[in-house]
Amino acid sequence: MSKGTAAKSASGASMSKYDVEVEARLTALEKAVAECKATCAANAAKSSGGSDNDKLLEIEAKVNKLWN
Repeated sequence: MSKGTAAKSASGASMSKYDVEVEARLTALEKAVAECKATCAANAAKSSGGSDNDKLLEIEAKVNKLWN
C-alpha cells in the first residue's frame, strides 16, 4: 500500500481533499472581495455630489413631492 500525503494547512494540520477545495474557494472569494472593495473605493473617490444614499434620498423626496 502506498502512503498518501495529505495537504497541510498554514498551521501544519492535515487537510482532507474537501478542506483543500473549500480553502481554495475561500481564498478566491477573499481576493474578489478585496478587489471589489478597492473598486468601490476608487469609484467613490471619483464620484462627486454626495453618496449614493444621499442621491437616493433626494430622488425619493422628489417622487414624494410629485405624488402629493
